[in-house]
Amino acid sequence: MPKILIVDDDEAIRRLLRMRLANAFEIVDTGDPEQALSLALEHRPDAILLDLMMPKYSGFQLCQSLRSLSYTCRIPIFVITGEAGMKYREHCEHLGATAYFEKPIDFKKLKERLLQEIQTPRSERRAHVRVRMQIGLRLRGTDAAGKMVEELTTTENVSAGGFLCNCNASLVHGAIVEVFLSSGTGCFVGKAQVVRQEAPGAPWQRYGFQFVEKNSEWVLQ
Repeated sequence: MPKILIVDDDEAIRRLLRMRLANAFEIVDTGDPEQALSLALEHRPDAILLDLMMPKYSGFQLCQSLRSLSYTCRIPIFVITGEAGMKYREHCEHLGATAYFEKPIDFKKLKERLLQEIQTPRSERRAHVRVRMQIGLRLRGTDAAGKMVEELTTTENVSAGGFLCNCNASLVHGAIVEVFLSSGTGCFVGKAQVVRQEAPGAPWQRYGFQFVEKNSEWVLQ
């Protein structure tokens, strides 16, 4: 039976979700968003149902944390919230949420969407553990307008297979850039592809890059 993790500080909502979904899913739930990360790592749920507005640690923060960890980044996140409006929906999508359901919940639709997502074959979860590390980089490639760009940036975290960083240039999903270390000899380390974009339209955009070519000069092997 598929397992889902419910994160909501409202005990009545958790009880209702458990009652309506227990016939199709194994349920793990918590009202403490700070406990949710450890539960996700311990139970490896097939999906997470997440409330947005919780004390101390919001659903936005938790969604971002789940997406940044190697062992939880592939788990589908279903936002379940009483907050209406496109701005919340769009923000959740930018953070990597799979679906957005407003309260009162359409349980038939929710169950169908959960089963559809869980039964869809997925690539293996990211094998490379990410490390918070600041590394100066020089990126060279073509922006969304087809113009050659070259800029200096600093990573926020890195892995053997890629990195996350801010860029002033507007890059499209799938774009490939040449990657150089900006310190020391400024050596070439490989070519990387844009696989994730956060907050499109912002002055500084954050991108996730995955190496398509890499040499031994990269900091993690």
